[in-house]
Amino acid sequence: MDKPNAIITGAAKGIGKAIAKRLKKEGFFCILIDVDQENGKELTKEFEGSAKFFNCDISSEKEVNLLFEELLHEYGKIDVLVNNAGIIRDNVIWKMPVEDFDKVLDVNLKGTWLMCKMAGEIMRKQSSGRIINITSRAWLGNRGQSNYAASKAGVVGLTRVLALELGKYGVLVNAVAPGLILTDLTQKLPQNVLEKLIEAQPTKSMGKPEDIANVVAFLCDEKTQFITGQTIYVDGGKSIGAGI
Repeated sequence: MDKPNAIITGAAKGIGKAIAKRLKKEGFFCILIDVDQENGKELTKEFEGSAKFFNCDISSEKEVNLLFEELLHEYGKIDVLVNNAGIIRDNVIWKMPVEDFDKVLDVNLKGTWLMCKMAGEIMRKQSSGRIINITSRAWLGNRGQSNYAASKAGVVGLTRVLALELGKYGVLVNAVAPGLILTDLTQKLPQNVLEKLIEAQPTKSMGKPEDIANVVAFLCDEKTQFITGQTIYVDGGKSIGAGI
């Protein structure tokens, strides 16, 4: 295959879908990973031969290992990995079941780590590659998200370590931290809650999934050669300390 390829986890909808569409536009063959088979396969049809869908639970070491065996057999290389898959199970800590903590850490942090472990080894051997981890501004702290914030803080730390470990092999590793983005999840929020969140933004607005996709495309660009270990915030300035 002449085209560079890009793995995108959580690609069936939302931010992952926007990233996949943007990378397709940039000339990548997109390897779409999700547990949502219906939306994943439907999205593949839109790509007109420039994508393939794989069903995989990234929190399962067995499934991730089998996925990469299949990908190596089929494509022989991995150019880009975008770790976007994630879940939330929000609650204040005194009401949060341990199961909700475990599940969020399993998908958001362990799943990202497993994908990085497999892709990183391949990229190290081929002396090239890009890993982009989608974290969240929430790693700085959000009420009711002790599990989610901890998982995303872990992703920031993981990104920095991998940049150190893989840099000499020609592999660049960065993170993108979205803030308040217009997705199915935020659209389900009560209107008064959403208005307060928007009012807390320095820009007084929400971002779009495409805003995240644009930064991912920049980090994947072959002209972007000297950026690694960084977390780029796409949050309308919320990370600088604005509050309600």
